[in-house]
Amino acid sequence: MVDRVNIEAANRLEEVARLLEDQRANRFRVEAYDNAARMLRRLERSVAAIDREEGLDGLKALPGVGETIARAIHQLVIGGRLPMLERLRGESDPVTLLAQAPGIGRVLAERLHEDLGIDTLEELEAAAYDGRLAGIAGFGPKRLAGLRDALATRLGRIRERRAESGADEPPVSEILDVDREYRESAARGRLPTIAPRRFNPDHKAWLPVLHTNRANRHYSALFSNTARAHQMGRTADWVVLYYDGTRGERQCTVITSQRGPLEGKRIVRGREAQCAEYYLHSSPAPLEGGGLAAGAARAVETSLT
Repeated sequence: MVDRVNIEAANRLEEVARLLEDQRANRFRVEAYDNAARMLRRLERSVAAIDREEGLDGLKALPGVGETIARAIHQLVIGGRLPMLERLRGESDPVTLLAQAPGIGRVLAERLHEDLGIDTLEELEAAAYDGRLAGIAGFGPKRLAGLRDALATRLGRIRERRAESGADEPPVSEILDVDREYRESAARGRLPTIAPRRFNPDHKAWLPVLHTNRANRHYSALFSNTARAHQMGRTADWVVLYYDGTRGERQCTVITSQRGPLEGKRIVRGREAQCAEYYLHSSPAPLEGGGLAAGAARAVETSLT
């Protein structure tokens, strides 16, 4: 008998493959999701049982399933949602997702998303352990402990988490190079576009999306479509990058610095010191506020009006 969870997970992975294909992602990445979907349709054992009994290691032991797809299957099994798929569809609404966490209302969810760049419950769990929530008002030791326990139960695992290792982070030079590729390609109209659900009442396909690789790391890049980006007029400047990490998909935001010694430079938010070191020893600098960047800004601003 075919397992319902396996079929539903296979359907979602197939949709990921089709969207990646439409958005001109690497064909090997497209094939990986297609192959995983076909495997799930043939699998006699339920992936829900594998995830419950063996965790990610059990999922990664399945034919053709690596770290990234194992985590995708885990998210589908536990919550029935796949944030990556919602982003590819243009339907991502991380604030609504975070607001569902115990003790996290809409206002706090917006702060977590805007200030810390948290999009998923797994990222919220990591932030609860690595110190990032300490700077958010109201997160004392008791509240943090309660959030950790609640998320551990919600995400289907109860274990100690160490702080994120710096080795998991790509060098800023790599991030800035992906940012440069995205902004140049967007300015030249070379990228497919999607119609984001948020802040897009006319359903225009204005948001360029890039899928690219550096070494063994896959990146997806999009201009920021957050409330703050719109309020500050930075929808054609702030670039959000999603990339593979050892603890699942990670993200960062690249912006044009508005002040200080890095004013006018492209920087990775939260890694300013490393960016300063990078610019000190590199020449020429990555794409800045003029030239192709200005062209990208004009193209996106025109599409929004």
